Amino acid sequence: MVEKLNAAERAGLAGTLPEWTLVEGRDAITRAFRFKDFSEAWGFMARVALLAEAQDHHPEWFNVWNRVEITLSTHDAGGLSARDIRLAQAIDGLLPG
Repeated sequence: MVEKLNAAERAGLAGTLPEWTLVEGRDAITRAFRFKDFSEAWGFMARVALLAEAQDHHPEWFNVWNRVEITLSTHDAGGLSARDIRLAQAIDGLLPG
């Protein structure tokens, strides 16, 4: 079974994932992305989908034109887990420096 993050791991989230925020009322993290246009946003989503498949951990997301919002939480753990942190870091790695 996947374990939820402990207090020390949660305390380090702001330093580890500075662009991600906690979701109010939920044990999840979220981040919003903006791109030049729909095509660029869709390409980003396709790359995220490949990461998610490789990690067998799938995000919740929302897309309108050039905006993509991603929320991560591990349903099997009932909240945030190391799987969410790994996927968030991989997603951040897709963005230009």
